[in-house]
Amino acid sequence: MADLYDPLKLENQICFPLYVCAKEIVKAYKPYLDELNLTYTQYITMMVMWEYRELRVKEVGEKLFLDSSTLTPLLKKLEGKGYVTRRRSETDERDVFVTITDAGEALKEKALTVPARLAACVELEPRKAAELYRTLYQIIGTLTCGPDQAEALAAEVVRK
Repeated sequence: MADLYDPLKLENQICFPLYVCAKEIVKAYKPYLDELNLTYTQYITMMVMWEYRELRVKEVGEKLFLDSSTLTPLLKKLEGKGYVTRRRSETDERDVFVTITDAGEALKEKALTVPARLAACVELEPRKAAELYRTLYQIIGTLTCGPDQAEALAAEVVRK
C-alpha cells in the first residue's frame, strides 16, 4: 500500500536526478573550461556569441534562459577578459548589444575540443543522447512556455 508521503520521497522525484546530472556534468566540464579560463556559464554564453556574433543582451538571456541580473555580471566578466564588448543602442538606451571580439573568436578554436572531450566522459549512445535531448527540451518548453508552445519547441529541436 502506498504511503501518504511517497510523493515526498527523494527516489520519487524526477527533479533530483536531473539536478544531480546537471551538477555532475558541469563538474565534468570544469577541467576543460579551466584551460580556457571560463566558467560553465561563461562557456555557454560564448557558444551563443560564437554562433550569432552580435545580439541584444535580452536575446542572449532568452537563448540561455538567464535573467539580466545573472547575465549582466557574466557579460562584464567576459568583457573584462576581452572576449565581448557591450554597447548601448543609439536609438534606445535600454537596449544593450553584445558583440564578440577577435579574442573571443580566437577562443573558439581552443574550445573546439571541449564537446568531444566531455562526450568521452559520458557513455551514452547517440540515439539515446538524441532522445534525452528531445525529452529535456520538451520539459524545458513545458516549464517555460506551457504545453502548446512546448510541442512547437520540441518539434523545432527535432528538426535541428
